Amino acid sequence: MNDVILRLKRVGGQVEGLIRMIEREEECSQVITQFQAAKAALDNTFSLVLHRNLKECMNNGDSKSAEKILKLISKQ
Repeated sequence: MNDVILRLKRVGGQVEGLIRMIEREEECSQVITQFQAAKAALDNTFSLVLHRNLKECMNNGDSKSAEKILKLISKQ
């Protein structure tokens, strides 16, 4: 999970950068571009964690946990 933590720290840095950009009232298109990059990075990290957790549940025969995960993501 160290790779996930590193990814989340990078996303955190991107969000901090976004805050600074907004505070400095930087150009809208640049802010939107950075928002998209941060969102994509977070979405990719979410997909990685989801994939690993579902895979682990399936390998361990833990269908209840897998069902909980599927219910959570279907609410999105």
